[in-house]
Amino acid sequence: MNTLWQDLRYGFRMLLKKPGFTVVAVLALTLGIGANTAIFSVVNAVLLKPLPFERQEQLVQVWGSDQKRGRGQIPTSYPNFADWREQNQVFEHIAAYSESVAILTGVDAPEQLSGVSTSGDLFAVLGARAAQGRVLTREDEQPGSPRVAVLSYGLWQRRFGANPALVGQQLMLDGVNTTVIGVMPQGFVFPINALKTEYWIPLNSQSETNKERGANYLSIVARLKPGVGMAQAQAEMETIARRLEQQYPDRNAGRSIRLVSLYEGIVGNIRPALLILLGAVGFVLLIACANVANLLLARAASRRKEIAIRTALGAGRLRIVRQLLTESVLLSIVGGALGLLLAIWGLDLLMAVIPSDLPRMGEIGLDARVLGFTLLVSLLTGIVFGLAPALRASRLDLNESLKEGSRGSSESISRNRVRSLLIVSQVSLSLILLVGAGLLIRSFKQLQDVSPGFDPHRVLTASVALPDAKYHEDSRITAFFHQVLERSAQVPGIEAIGAVSPLPLSGEIAMNSLVIEGRPAPGPGERLITNSRVINPDYFRAMNIPLIKGRAITEQDNKDAPRVVVINETLARKYFPGEEAIGKRIDVTIAEKNMAEIVGIVGDVKHLSLDKEAGPECYFSYQQIAYPYMTLVARSQSDNPASMVAGLRQAVEQVDKDQPLSDIRTMEQLLSNSLARRRFNMLLLGVFAAVALLLASVGIFGVMNYSVTQRTHEIGVRMALGAQGRDILRMILAQGMILALIGVGIGLVGAYLLTRLMASLLYGVTATDPLTFVGVSLVLSAVALLANLIPARKATKVDPMVALRYE
Repeated sequence: MNTLWQDLRYGFRMLLKKPGFTVVAVLALTLGIGANTAIFSVVNAVLLKPLPFERQEQLVQVWGSDQKRGRGQIPTSYPNFADWREQNQVFEHIAAYSESVAILTGVDAPEQLSGVSTSGDLFAVLGARAAQGRVLTREDEQPGSPRVAVLSYGLWQRRFGANPALVGQQLMLDGVNTTVIGVMPQGFVFPINALKTEYWIPLNSQSETNKERGANYLSIVARLKPGVGMAQAQAEMETIARRLEQQYPDRNAGRSIRLVSLYEGIVGNIRPALLILLGAVGFVLLIACANVANLLLARAASRRKEIAIRTALGAGRLRIVRQLLTESVLLSIVGGALGLLLAIWGLDLLMAVIPSDLPRMGEIGLDARVLGFTLLVSLLTGIVFGLAPALRASRLDLNESLKEGSRGSSESISRNRVRSLLIVSQVSLSLILLVGAGLLIRSFKQLQDVSPGFDPHRVLTASVALPDAKYHEDSRITAFFHQVLERSAQVPGIEAIGAVSPLPLSGEIAMNSLVIEGRPAPGPGERLITNSRVINPDYFRAMNIPLIKGRAITEQDNKDAPRVVVINETLARKYFPGEEAIGKRIDVTIAEKNMAEIVGIVGDVKHLSLDKEAGPECYFSYQQIAYPYMTLVARSQSDNPASMVAGLRQAVEQVDKDQPLSDIRTMEQLLSNSLARRRFNMLLLGVFAAVALLLASVGIFGVMNYSVTQRTHEIGVRMALGAQGRDILRMILAQGMILALIGVGIGLVGAYLLTRLMASLLYGVTATDPLTFVGVSLVLSAVALLANLIPARKATKVDPMVALRYE
């Protein structure tokens, strides 16, 4: 212990003695360790932490599956869920749920809340208990049961001041007296991938929607019985699926059932991107380590006489190595401590750019596992970058090292294999990161250039959800929106006012079956599918969606007129190839069966995301198909669409003072949000690549600058014998660029192999895009040339007379 304490004190003195060296080394390690800590904190929260539910390994998602159409995870209908629940023997509990919205009134200003409608077993599936009161049970979903709700901790605290007496009291949700039976604990979230859940209410099994076996909108989660494995459960559910396919071929033909672990369902989509980012920061740390190792090698050369004296006084090689490793570990510990501070600051920046739909983002932070990771990385880093310099410094010729003249002995870079290897590794790792960043940047640019099918500029959106208790009649729904749209059109600054459900890029879709008049009914499992939208006549003008042929929906297309529909180009091309679609009649099961005449064709719109092709789409008049959930779409005459918010809110309040506007966003924000994950990946990998390039260029400069210093005598001799400045410049540049180009070559091979792992993150470019590979290689070579040029020019300015006296 005394020896260790002595090594530590001596190491601190040596680091303080060379403050320039210490600062540069610590900064490099701070960047590397800090970046690793920040990204690991995200990986830890999203991928490594267990789910906050009892025995998570027993939790599974149960999806419908239609392999014929390439759809592996499909929501299901309530009748199918009811059959699954009654017929299975493998689940301890099984529950269905869907996201919902409700209007809270009677408490200050009305507010639209986001919540979940669920069957009574959801909390039993999760093993969750209420912090106040109780959770929902199977009895709460029975027909005739009183309307009850469980609130989230956040809503309970925000709107009700965490009042424990709230349990047992009634609230007005959607105009219906609803008894609060419980409050969930702080931090409880389900669904985990939902943006916000503020309440849970029982699913209404008697609603018209839940009586329809084709209304596939429910997500299913279940808990396996003890001792039941995934394979056994999958086999039984497939048997049930085949049984239901025979009983209900019109709705279940071709449908199977697929089980996925709940953990995999939550994090499966985000795992590849996070692991790639973690690997990228690992490369940054390796480059930082190579930089510090080069600094230590240079420093060891200047300490040869000191080490020789220690050896002559009896210090063994192991003792020397231990002392030098102690100094390198001290460096890494200091770098780790500062890196932890950098990570704390960096997490705030990360949270600002992390996509809002990242699962479990509320759990991101520094915990014991992250602190342990930082400590472990710091210790390993100190050993990794310190070992080679320590071994090299401890292996010396005692007699030569004690000679006074040895201080200026020349040292060719070609003879220093370790330093050369470190430079090559830095360049190759930097190139891999730069290629990855370049591919993501090109992919993001390609995606930004994709037309969404509408003009998002100067467009404001605001959602309206009408409560069923107050607006259960179609005529009242239509009248409400008709009045709101009329009043909104008079708001100053509004150029056009539209209404639609669902809104493009909102994440919501409405899939329906389609039947074409005069054609044979499709066989089982061969139904035609389309997305359906309900709009007002001015919607296409508000969104600048082009009318390709025919006419748009008008005010005359009301409930008393024959039903009409406008379709998109994809539907016309897919279901009416080589024939005129306008004038044809189709039936879409969005409401009661009713043939609608196709009166127009509009351009395709990217409703799901910019990287997904538009599917078949139908647009119906809001007067012919009443829908209580609509989004107002207002095009502004100015470049400040937010200025319309007050006018829209007033227009809604004039029609119904208890009806709030919610989800107020511009279409540009929605478009930006749809690219959030890709932007996040691109920004982080781009930053890491830039840091790697900076560290690599500093490393090349440092090694070449040190080499020139060590070779001052040799350069002086060459110049005394007649070598010109350009000869010296060419010699130094050639030596440095050979190493850089070797690194570029190795990096190209590594990038060719590793970027294939990024294929799922790219759009419009291949993982081996030649333009990116060539462009990055040229940029890195230019940076390496610049880093070599400064020491090379320094070498040309050596005075031969001074150099010859150097020894």
